[in-house]
Amino acid sequence: MANRKYIVGNWKMNGLRAQLSDIADIAALAETHEGVDVAICPPVTLIAQAAENTQGFKIGAQDCHFAISGAHTGCLSAEMIREAGATLTILGHSERRTDQHETDAEVKAKAQAAHSAGLGAIICVGETEQERDAGKAIDIVCGQLAGSFPEGADADWLTIAYEPVWAIGTGRVPEVSDVEEMHAAIRSQLAQLMGDGAGAVRILYGGSMNGSNAAQLLAVANVDGGLVGGASLTAEKFGPIIKAAAEA
Repeated sequence: MANRKYIVGNWKMNGLRAQLSDIADIAALAETHEGVDVAICPPVTLIAQAAENTQGFKIGAQDCHFAISGAHTGCLSAEMIREAGATLTILGHSERRTDQHETDAEVKAKAQAAHSAGLGAIICVGETEQERDAGKAIDIVCGQLAGSFPEGADADWLTIAYEPVWAIGTGRVPEVSDVEEMHAAIRSQLAQLMGDGAGAVRILYGGSMNGSNAAQLLAVANVDGGLVGGASLTAEKFGPIIKAAAEA
């Protein structure tokens, strides 16, 4: 059964209160494409206001801590994020795996904490350019997935995002055949990890997806949507991607 397309905007460290109107514009645009699930993950400072302003539209976070509470200065628990109005969170993004040295075990613990708090979890996996050039891309990505995979996961709350690290924000995109091969490998790994339910877990592609290439990428087998960075910051740029998903 084909999965409903899922388009998620990751705003990263972008967005002040003035950009709340952009989220409202995107939410209004999403309403015109009922066949697509759309979400925006703004900086945590905007979550509460964005959720209040766009009732019924999916607002997410970009991370959460694995603990419910405690001496973790500067961190936010999944419960705090949920109370602020988020319904999902991105976890294990390559920028956090690199800059904050997050391990697979931490990502797994965060995913389980997110689920316990009632949040959906998008677990990110991806290889570096050096790993791909060495012919290790599939092994690296499937290893990350296995190490980050939470117990009791199912498609109701878990999504996987494949982001080749070397394509994030660079404008470079893998060949369609490479995307197809990797998404098939991820689907196969999911089948090993969870059995029959693997086919219903949505696998997003991330890495310089934009209005020009979205239709081609979203037509690839096992590509169930996109995790979009810079092209999600305005309705003008995000709109063509949502439209492509609706027509895929």
